[in-house]
Amino acid sequence: MYDYIIVGGGIVGVSTAWQLKQRQPDKSVLLLEKEDGYSKHQTGHNSGVIHAGIYYAPGSLKADFCRRGVDATIAFCEQYNIPYDQCGKLLVATNELEYQRMQALYERSEQNGLDVEWLSEEQLKQREPNITGIGGLLVKTTGIVNYQLVTEKMVEAFVAAGGEARLQHEVIGLMETPEQIDVMVKIRNQYASSNETQLSTRYLITCSGLMADRTTKMLGIDTDFQIIPFRGEYYQLPAKYNGIVNHLIYPIPDPDLPFLGVHLTRMIDGSVTVGPNAVQGWKREGYGKINISLQDIWDMVRFPGFWKVLRDNWKTGLIETKNSWYKPGYLRQVQKYCPQLKLEDLQPYPAGIRAQAVMKDGSLVHDFLFAESARSLHVCNAPSPAATSAIPIGEYICERVLGE
Repeated sequence: MYDYIIVGGGIVGVSTAWQLKQRQPDKSVLLLEKEDGYSKHQTGHNSGVIHAGIYYAPGSLKADFCRRGVDATIAFCEQYNIPYDQCGKLLVATNELEYQRMQALYERSEQNGLDVEWLSEEQLKQREPNITGIGGLLVKTTGIVNYQLVTEKMVEAFVAAGGEARLQHEVIGLMETPEQIDVMVKIRNQYASSNETQLSTRYLITCSGLMADRTTKMLGIDTDFQIIPFRGEYYQLPAKYNGIVNHLIYPIPDPDLPFLGVHLTRMIDGSVTVGPNAVQGWKREGYGKINISLQDIWDMVRFPGFWKVLRDNWKTGLIETKNSWYKPGYLRQVQKYCPQLKLEDLQPYPAGIRAQAVMKDGSLVHDFLFAESARSLHVCNAPSPAATSAIPIGEYICERVLGE
């Protein structure tokens, strides 16, 4: 019998386990991860950006977590000697419509208490000679880091504090006892001679990302959302372009679209990536070019919200899908603000999968979403910037679990 079991070895699950053990040093805490390493999915396939939170609605959990997450992430990096760089982010307007949208973003940044500088076309060119635009917003606190390394250091700190962590242990069944005393956790370890085991815990926390809806269903929790995967495809620029930008370069987002658009990202290893786009995924953990899961597709087509998302975004979906297969179309998204790049400059780079929670009415969940039972708490939606916000999210989860 464990006091707490946390399911999910991404940065949110690891942060929660680490902070829970700090708060409850005398309690037994077990972290379960089905892969052979930590941060193998969303955490390990993101762009490594420490987001400042300029886009998010004031007063939302996302805005609060992100604002506090920047300082918490940097403090953790400094404590554990993890390389990071607060290089700043530039949002670039390339036409009059984007310039008007930039004004709304600037006002939102002030409401969120962010340090943002308005740049004229001339000031933009001075800071970024290789970028074309009529104006920009400089978000000074944005940075870059390797979140896989951050996650691994958190696991080390969790284990050093007395926590237990198990890799290659997949949860295949959950049952809350009728007396609501504990939760039975059935796990499978394909490398063990007896590969199925049952554990029990006084309290269960799940941070299962792409499998969040399936985890709640295991316990019979009544929810009206489903995880719909979206692929984010990236390219990497040749090493000769490692110094092409001084900041992260983002377009001004269209407020009617759910995703930010293609951008140039400096990575902590010195390289520069381009992306991501946003195309429909047909496999929740499908990172190759062609990925099909009949189970994942079957779950999607039976869910009313999936069809409503397609109906509401079909034009954008067709464009994104075309650009996914037609590289010149993808390139034009970047040439809008970095015209010197050519087709041969877009080199292969691993894709990522975004676990997007969608409600039955087809609305996309843009903030954090949780579900509960008497003995469990489930993170159902942890949208970007969940990696930046992982420490405040873990703190929030601990406070809810412990009733603080």
